[in-house]
Amino acid sequence: MVELFHQLASGLALGGVYAITALALVMIFQATQLVNFAQGEMAMFSTYIAWWLMQNGWDYWQAFGVTVVFSFVGGVVIERVVVRPFAQAPVLASVIVFIGLSFIFNALAGFFFGYSVQSFDTPFDGRPWFGNKFMSAHESGSVVVSLVVLALVFAFFRFTPLGLAMRAAAQNPASARLVGVRVGWMLALGWGLAAAIGAVAGMMAAPIVYLDPNMMGGILLYAFAGAVLGGIDNPWGAVFGGFTVGIAENLLGAYVVGEEVKLSVALIIIIGVLVAKPSGLFGRRIVARV
Repeated sequence: MVELFHQLASGLALGGVYAITALALVMIFQATQLVNFAQGEMAMFSTYIAWWLMQNGWDYWQAFGVTVVFSFVGGVVIERVVVRPFAQAPVLASVIVFIGLSFIFNALAGFFFGYSVQSFDTPFDGRPWFGNKFMSAHESGSVVVSLVVLALVFAFFRFTPLGLAMRAAAQNPASARLVGVRVGWMLALGWGLAAAIGAVAGMMAAPIVYLDPNMMGGILLYAFAGAVLGGIDNPWGAVFGGFTVGIAENLLGAYVVGEEVKLSVALIIIIGVLVAKPSGLFGRRIVARV
């Protein structure tokens, strides 16, 4: 029973990382109707920036803040310079751009920082919180950070004029333009916010999976499974799906399929949901007249 609770707690911690990564995926999908396959590599590269800053004497939270800002600006630049020229291009062209971006960031990380596995410091080192014997201090801190990020994103989109404008631009660009919303810039800010959220996910995941240029491959797959499960067009459904996938991954990996092949859990979830309920648990089912 103790082992079961430990697996649940660890799954919850990883689920928080999957949840905020899934949220970043959904934010881009809502605006473009495309999945950003470079989201994981962008997060990985941002995590390397934080690691480099800490190696040069920066405090963790200083490096954390600078990395989030750097990632936001980088996301805006990528949208304006790389993604925007393909706004009217066929879907396949945009998909190729996203895949190309993922290879570019992977290669840049290897070129600048090397391909060896690095440890990544955590600010939550030490004894487990509140005498908790099921979660490490970092796992507890990771869950708290994930929940804080989700709360801040919810408050931003729900209560701020800029957040409401970004929602309007993503859901109905034509109507948003009619009321004066600069849809192009709202999309760029959405990319920046998604990149910043991805950076937080990378920095929370690195102490668990260690840091290397391929660290986010499996995490992106699990996050995509969570987004598909909850609904790729529903941000909070994707968050629910991310936590669910994290718990399912740990339980099935420990007691059913084994640790070596537990990545298949994500693939099974994706295929199963697409076959049984393509819109996900909380997604909208869109019917078009042809």
